[in-house]
Amino acid sequence: MKAAVYRGNHLVSVDDVETPAIGAGEILIRVESCGVCHTDLKKIEYDLLPPPRIYGHETAGVVAAVGSSVTKYVPGDRVIVFHHIPCGDCFYCARKLYAQCPVYKKVGVTAGFEPAGGGFAQYVRVMAWIVERGVEKIPDGVSFDTAAFVEPVNTCVKAVEQCDPQPGDVVLVQGQGSIGLIFTMLLRLRGCTIVTSDTIAKRLELSLECGADHALDPRHADVGAKLRNLTEGRGADMVIVATAVKGLVEQAIASTRPGAKIMLFAQTSDKERIELSGASICVGERQLLGSYSASVDIQKEAADLVFSGKLPVHLLVSHRVPLDKIERAFRLATHPGEFPEENPLKVIVRPQELTA
Repeated sequence: MKAAVYRGNHLVSVDDVETPAIGAGEILIRVESCGVCHTDLKKIEYDLLPPPRIYGHETAGVVAAVGSSVTKYVPGDRVIVFHHIPCGDCFYCARKLYAQCPVYKKVGVTAGFEPAGGGFAQYVRVMAWIVERGVEKIPDGVSFDTAAFVEPVNTCVKAVEQCDPQPGDVVLVQGQGSIGLIFTMLLRLRGCTIVTSDTIAKRLELSLECGADHALDPRHADVGAKLRNLTEGRGADMVIVATAVKGLVEQAIASTRPGAKIMLFAQTSDKERIELSGASICVGERQLLGSYSASVDIQKEAADLVFSGKLPVHLLVSHRVPLDKIERAFRLATHPGEFPEENPLKVIVRPQELTA
């Protein structure tokens, strides 16, 4: 099969590799769509993990084969797959901190080499503990491109539930890439007043369509002043930092009232540093929160939000790219400003499509 293999030193090459063999409790999925996620892009950009690896974890496709002991799925089933599922029994699982569970940290989906998700390949092997609890069937009429949003939507729902915004809360969402726009959609369902910020005009326009009340370019508007104007001088009740642009966490602090919640969602690299006044947290009684990855507890809820159309995630797909053009997919996702006429947003890789 064909797969996009990370070879180290920021290099990914589309190569011929062996199609994975499966065991008795495992399934093989023919990947039809896999979303490009910035978590994987950071691993490639910063060479965070040793090569070779095949990344990609927002995976939707068709069951191609099942192991001898598998009864829940049959060839032909249309499915999405999560690449992490917790044990349910450890110290962290008891506290619902699933992303800290040692079993959760083990990747259970692979296209070969060290398991790394594998969605940027034509087939993936799904290991037994993922088959048991980490696969959801895609209803008829839902496209693979749409279904690939179930995993990222889950991560956003998890963060929103942790923040617990209330109806009428004034919330700033920094960054209106696909993740920031999902947050905007979820906050609209919560009845919040939403202010979005981004430097790309088309994204700001789309954020209004997705539920934002006010959309600001921080280069031309005073975001903090706008929030204070909306709140009788107090500042935002909550900020979700949905991009890792330097300086935004500091802006989040400056834009909030005492006692506000600030959710760090995009700060996933150890190389990123934030410098804050301790008094802005301590004396200001602000809560600085972090949320990472998906939760098994809300797996079906997130799937329903996508499959039912309650979240119009189809609006977010800007590009569909064949597997052998994956370098273009990564460039579109990491440097959208280089393609102003194309307006890159969510990029979907289609491993079964090849141009060569």
